[in-house]
Amino acid sequence: MDLRDVKPGSIERKSSTLKIHISELKIGMFVSRLDRDWQETPFVMQGFIIESLDDIEVVAEYAEYVWIDAVREEWVPPEQRAVSSHSIVRKNAYINKISSSQEHRAAIGVYREAKKLTKTLLDDVRLGGGVNTEQAKATVKDCMNSILRNADALIWMSRMRNEDEYTAEHCLNVCILAIAFGRHLGMSEGELTRLGLCGLLHDVGKMRVPAHILNKREPLTDKEFNIIKAHAVHGRNLLMSSPGVPNATVDVAYSHHERVDGTGYPRKLSAAGISDFARIICIVDAYDAMTADRCYSRAIASTEALKRIFQHRGTQFDERLALEFIKCIGLYPPGSIVELVNGLVGIVLETNHRYRHLPKIIVVKDLNKPFAKEIVLDLNGIQQEKLDKSHLIKRALPDGAYGIYIRDFRERGLSV
Repeated sequence: MDLRDVKPGSIERKSSTLKIHISELKIGMFVSRLDRDWQETPFVMQGFIIESLDDIEVVAEYAEYVWIDAVREEWVPPEQRAVSSHSIVRKNAYINKISSSQEHRAAIGVYREAKKLTKTLLDDVRLGGGVNTEQAKATVKDCMNSILRNADALIWMSRMRNEDEYTAEHCLNVCILAIAFGRHLGMSEGELTRLGLCGLLHDVGKMRVPAHILNKREPLTDKEFNIIKAHAVHGRNLLMSSPGVPNATVDVAYSHHERVDGTGYPRKLSAAGISDFARIICIVDAYDAMTADRCYSRAIASTEALKRIFQHRGTQFDERLALEFIKCIGLYPPGSIVELVNGLVGIVLETNHRYRHLPKIIVVKDLNKPFAKEIVLDLNGIQQEKLDKSHLIKRALPDGAYGIYIRDFRERGLSV
C-alpha cells in the first residue's frame, strides 16, 4: 500500500477467536468464551479483558480452556472512530481514604442536602428562572469530596428511589455516578468537578417540557416524543444564557442523546463529533434510567442494565467507555438487591473490588422460611472459610423485588 493514499484516520483492531489452555492466559487478552456456560459463572459480561494476575486466578476457578480474540489491525476513517484510547488512560490513581461505613454518615448528609438543592434548582428553572450555577457547583463539589473519600457510600445512597421525584433524583444520581466513573478513569479533580456538573445539569432542558407529556404513562405519540427530544435544545439554550456555566456542560446537555453510530438526536452526530464527556454522560444516563422505576417503565436489575450497555457498545455507546463503565460499576454495586443460591435475599452494603461476585451484604429476607433477624454476611469471608457455594449470589434483582425497597430500609435506620 502506498502510504500517500492513506487519509488521516485511525487503526482499529479486529478479532477472530483462538482456543487456549488457562495456563496460556496473559494480561491484556480478551476472553470471549469459556468451556462452560456463562450462567454457571459469576461473570456478568460474556466477554472481558484480563487486566491482572488476580483476573487469571478467578477465571481458572471456572474454566480449563478459554477462547480469546486474536487481533489484526485495519484503518478506520475518522468519522467512524470511537473515542481515542488516550482519553481513558488513567492519569491519577485513587484509593479509598476511609471505609464505606465511616463515610456513610457523611454521605447521608451530603445526599440529603444535594437532593434538596437539586430540586430547588430545577423548580426555579421550571418556574421560568435561570440556572443557579454557584449552587450547582457547590452541590457537585460536596458529592466529589465524598466520592474521593470512598465512592461506595454515596453510590449506596443513590439507589434510594422515589418515582414522584424521578427527575431531580435522576439528575443527582447521574452526577454521582459520573464522578465515580471519572474517578475510576483517573481524571483530575478539576475534570471530576466539570464532569459532575455535566451530569447534574444534563436534563435541565426537561424543565421546559410540559409535565403532562414528561410524566405520561401511556406510549407517546410521535409529536409528543419530538417534544421530549427537544429538551436537548432547551437545555443548551438555558445553560448558554446562564452565567458561569462551562462550555462542556452546555455541550453535554445538547449532545447526551447522540449515538456513536450517528442515529442519535438532535443532530445525528457521528462518533468523531461527540465529546468524551457527552459519551460518558450518555452511558451513565442510560444506566441510571434503566435501574429506576419511571412513570412508563419498571426498573431492571443492575446486571441486566450492564448487559444492555454491553450489547449496544459501538452503536449507542462508545465501546471502550462502555467496557470501562461495566468494570467501574461491577457485578453488584452498593444498594443492589441480590438473591443467594440458598434462598436468602439481601442488600449489597459494600463491594469487593478483588472478587466482585463476593460482596458484603445485609440479609433481609429468607424465601424458604420465616425470617427472624437481619444479619450481615461477608460472602468473601464465608467462601474462604467454608467454601459453601450455597452462599454464592444466584441473581441480582431490581429495587422493589420481594417487596424490598432500599428507601424503606434507609428510613428504618439501615446503614453501611
